[in-house]
Parts: sequence; structure tokens; C-alpha cells
Amino acid sequence: MDRLNAYVSRMPSRPFAPGLARPRHAWVRQATLTVLVCFSGACSKCGPGQMAAVSDPSNAEKSAKKERQSKGDRGSSFDAKRFKTLVATYSEFPVNDGQISTTPGPALVEFLRPGAQRSDAWRIRALRDAESNVIHHVLLDQKAEPITLFTLGGSAAALKRWIRHGEQFEVSTLWKEDFGGRFSRMRDAAWVDDTFQSMVIGTHDQGVVALLDVNTQHVKRLYEEPNTFIHEVEIGDLDGDGKVEAYVTASEPNKLKHEVQRGKVLRIDFDGEVKVSVVVDFGDRHAKEILVGDVDGDGRDELYASVESTHASDATAARVDIVRVDAGAEPGAYETATVARLVDRQCRFLTAGDIDGDGKKELVAAAFRAGVWLLRPGKNPRDKWSMEIIDDQSSGFEHAALLADLDGDGLDELYVAADDQGELRRYVYLGGKLRRRVIATREHPRSRLTWNLAVAPPMSF
Repeated sequence: MDRLNAYVSRMPSRPFAPGLARPRHAWVRQATLTVLVCFSGACSKCGPGQMAAVSDPSNAEKSAKKERQSKGDRGSSFDAKRFKTLVATYSEFPVNDGQISTTPGPALVEFLRPGAQRSDAWRIRALRDAESNVIHHVLLDQKAEPITLFTLGGSAAALKRWIRHGEQFEVSTLWKEDFGGRFSRMRDAAWVDDTFQSMVIGTHDQGVVALLDVNTQHVKRLYEEPNTFIHEVEIGDLDGDGKVEAYVTASEPNKLKHEVQRGKVLRIDFDGEVKVSVVVDFGDRHAKEILVGDVDGDGRDELYASVESTHASDATAARVDIVRVDAGAEPGAYETATVARLVDRQCRFLTAGDIDGDGKKELVAAAFRAGVWLLRPGKNPRDKWSMEIIDDQSSGFEHAALLADLDGDGLDELYVAADDQGELRRYVYLGGKLRRRVIATREHPRSRLTWNLAVAPPMSF
């Protein structure tokens, strides 16, 4: 956790101005413990935010969406009961006598829902996992009743299933392992398909990628490489053969300073014989964040990678390249194109959705210091994309962001964890602009590091 400790102790009090910037070891598959964990409440102040301009859609587009938008947070028929639940995962650093500890406490998950009225404060419930000090990622089984979530913890590296029963959660461990390196962490995971029966998991720091059957708890290793960090896992079908593949980011171990850290994106075919191949090698650079999906609407998945800078001391020379990767004409070949560039050191979240209701997806990039950006493809999606700043007063080490339709009106909202500002924010497209509202805040911004935002079915609390 030394990177987390350094983040807390060294993080500046306010953001920079935008523009500046394997040995095999014993492991456990069987559920080892079942307990009931209390589902506790928490309070939050919230209030109106500011607005940032985004290009205005045509009058025809507005008219076509008027009835649909009236059912959500944009219209008169606001109904909190229809809202899905926002889930956030954290490292939490205890505060004693106003001083923030550099040692994280038990891992934290929060569930957030709006109050009964539009102007009411959002309601928050929390659960903690004392066995781990970080939950890097959470997955939801969107079809399960009762509500079921899966958490990926670090130190201890454990994947756990939590089933809600009233105001409590029944928790069981599906996979726990000491990978044998300096760190043992479950880092990221993605469902194979919408049956929610199996997931692909990436770990630190022996480069293990595994396929887990959540029913049998069988773990199948797909890949491993000593002294390797797997940061991100995505599932998709780049070559259009009708079978999904796993795409993972593999790099040298993390470094506190933004020095040379070599990395690449791997493709893992796991339907039948396991095959691992390199999609793109970034040389002296690496990507911790990738996104796979059909963003440009051509019916074919593409991959987007946020390639980090190697500049540690000169913020003005730092750059993050958003690189698009498409399957080439020949099997195993790929074509790359840089579609956007941010003046910053890192960008750990890319999220896609339709935020303005024009029927086309946009890409949101949440950079370390340079704010939150809206990226739109043009006629040729492999050329440079247009870039618009959503919020230049939003920043954070991870800067978690998510486009999702929680209010059920057919348009995505944007949720951003502005950790430097100690706020969780919601952006809604209304009247040709994105309107910002703070839905949760904390007294000591540096006391938490947000790792993940996700969507759960509606929850009553």
C-alpha cells in the first residue's frame, strides 16, 4: 500500500490548473467463511453545483426526447423509487484529531440513492471488509434476487460474494490467494456475458489472470507473469468472430514517480484452448485504463487505451494519449490511432455512453489534474476527436467516473468522484448544458481514495 500512503502524504492541497498539466502458492477456492455484516448508515451534505457548457442539440432532438426526459431527474415526474443504486468503493484513511493517517483502515463500500424529493439529500449506506484495506472493484449480478455483489480486495487478496438480506449482507469468500510477490491484490474483473455466471479477474503482482465460475468456484488460470501488474480487464469481440475475448493491461510494477514503466495490452482467447497474444506494446509507456466497446456505433467493438506519461517533474511536458485500437484486415493484426491528447500525467478512467440523448455515444475521460473531458468522434472515428471540458475543477489520483442511466429516463448521467475536492458529483444534461450537483461530500477530502463506481438495482434504505 505504499503508493496509497504516498498519495495521502504527498497530494497537494488543491489541484493544478487544467492544461498544466509466479511461484505457485497455496490458494483457496472454497468459500471459507459466512458471516452477517451490518449495513450501516451515513450522512452527507449535498447542494446545488455549477454548470459547464456542452454543445446544444438541435430543437428536433430536444422535442423527440421531451416526453422521455420528463420521467427522470430532468422533468416533473421525479420518482426516487425507480432510481438504481450507485455503488462506490474506497480506501479509507482514518482521521484522528484532524490528522489523516497514511495507513488505510478496513475497505469501504458505499451505496447511494436519492431522497424522496428531488431536492433532498442523497441517502448513503456503508459496509466494511476488515480483512482487506482496499476494495479495488465491485461487480453486480444484475439478475440476482436478492441483490448480490462481488468485491475484489487487496491485502488480503480475496474475491467475496455479498448477498443482501434486509439490512444485512451474507458474505462468503470465493477465491483467496497469496500470489507470492510483494503485493497480493485482486485488481479488476469483468463479466464474460450477461448470464453473470463467470468472470475474468486480473491481479497484482505476479500477473495472474484467471477465469472464475461463481457457482462452482472453480478458478482456471489463463495467464501469469512474475513481477507484473494487471490493471484492467475488459471483455469484447474486436475481430467480429462472434466470440468474446479478454483484454488486459499488463505492465511492470508501479512506480511512485512517473518514470519509464513498460506495458502492453494482451488479448486472451479462453473459449476452448487458451491463447495469449499482444495487441499493442507501448514501449517505455503503459496504460492502466482501457475500454472495449462499440463507441462509434459501427457495430464492431474497438479498444481505447489511456497511455500514461513518463514525465515526472515537468507537468507541462506530460501527456496522456487516448489511443484507439481496431482489429486489422489480417488475423492477429491491429491498427492504432491517437484520437485525443490530454496535458496531464495520467488518466485512469474512460467511460462511454449517451449523455445528451442524440443517439450517439460519447467518451468521458477523467484525468488526474486536467479535469473531466467529453470526447466525441467525427465522421472518421480514427481521426482526432473533438474535446470539450466538462469540469476543470475536478481531479483525483484515480478520479473514478461512470456514465450510467440511474434515473431510468433513457439518457445517461455522469457520476464523478472528485477526490481532491472531497465530493461525489452527478452531472445531468438539461437545457443544452451539463448541470452539476454534489450528492456526497466529506470534511477531509484526502481521507478517501475512490477506486470504482458501479450500478446496482434499486435498493430500499
